[in-house]
Order: sequence, then C-alpha cells, then structure tokens
Amino acid sequence: MPTLLHQTLCPLSRYVRLILGEYGIAARLVEERFWERRDEFLLLNPAGEIPVLVIDGQPAVPGASIIAEYIEETRPPSEGEDRLLPPRAVERVEVKRHMTPEQGGGAPDTDALRAARHNIRYHLSYLGWLARTRDWLAGERLTLADLAAAAHLSVADYLGEVPWNEDEMAKHWYARVKSRPAFRPLLAEALAGLPPSQSYADLDF
Repeated sequence: MPTLLHQTLCPLSRYVRLILGEYGIAARLVEERFWERRDEFLLLNPAGEIPVLVIDGQPAVPGASIIAEYIEETRPPSEGEDRLLPPRAVERVEVKRHMTPEQGGGAPDTDALRAARHNIRYHLSYLGWLARTRDWLAGERLTLADLAAAAHLSVADYLGEVPWNEDEMAKHWYARVKSRPAFRPLLAEALAGLPPSQSYADLDF
C-alpha cells in the first residue's frame, strides 16, 4: 500500500487525496510536520515540501503535480470516462488551460490559497462562469481541474471564508464535487481546536 505524507488542511495534499479517492487507490495517510525538516523526510524530498507519495521499492514521488502525473501515467490504459486526465492531447490542454495557477487552478499551491482569501469573489465568479458554460470546469466530464479547484476551496470552506451566496452556479458545481465519494474522508476530518464551518460537511449547504 502506498503512503502519502500530507497535512489535513494542505490544499496540495487534498488534491492528491481526491485523485487517489477517485481512482479507488487506498493509501496510508501520515501527517508530516514538514516544518521540522526531519532528516528522513528530507531524504524523500530535499525541497522539504508536502505531499510526498511513497511506494515500496520505488523512488518517492514529491509534489502534487508530479504525483498527479505519476498516477495518470501508471494507471492501466483506458479510453473510458473514468480518467481524470483525458487521453487526447487537445483535451489535456483544455484541462490545464482553464485552471492556470494564476487563476487559482492547475496544481494547487499554498500561495494560491493565500491569494484566494483576498480574491475569493473573483475566483467564485470565474468558476461560476465555467460552470454555466459546461458540465464541469474543463468540459463534459470531471477532470483534474475540478479536483484542483475543489481542493483549494475546501480549505477556505473549512475556515468559513467562502461567500457561497455570491454565485449560485459555483456553489452548485462545488456541491456536486463534494458529494462524490472521494470527498467524504475530507469532510469527516477536523483539526483539534479548529472546528470546520457549519456548512463545511453539509452537502445541501
């Protein structure tokens, strides 16, 4: 079983956990106090950042975007609807084009989360516009773009900092994502001394 070194409210870690959950990949979750810069952890990822995926007999896979690509590349070939990154190059571009890091999407990072606190209404408006023009953010099926955006929003939502009444379509899209089975473990977690917002785990918020 792979091991994921993570932190509960880290959006990058949540992004990877959602990918694992969507693919039904069981992983042992280990909270890593990365700020302590343990020697054993730095051997796995000299950059000292989370998340890190550890699989016996293989080099550690560091970073959310690298882990996402690793999971996609090591999945059995499939043309079905179950893939989070479409098989055709033009569709892959669509996934990454609409959710660039500057727009709060792509591979999540903590800088984007800090920026989102100050620009959350812009982000919601953009997500709402995408949700009004297609079934999911990057097209007609769930992709990594949806999981990347939802990973960030879930942390802001936990802290009660998302004004959901600002955009009904963005709220509807997020409700659909957080209703998926892969999201349930995230909604069930809480940090000691920092409870989630009242609507965080509510699927009909």
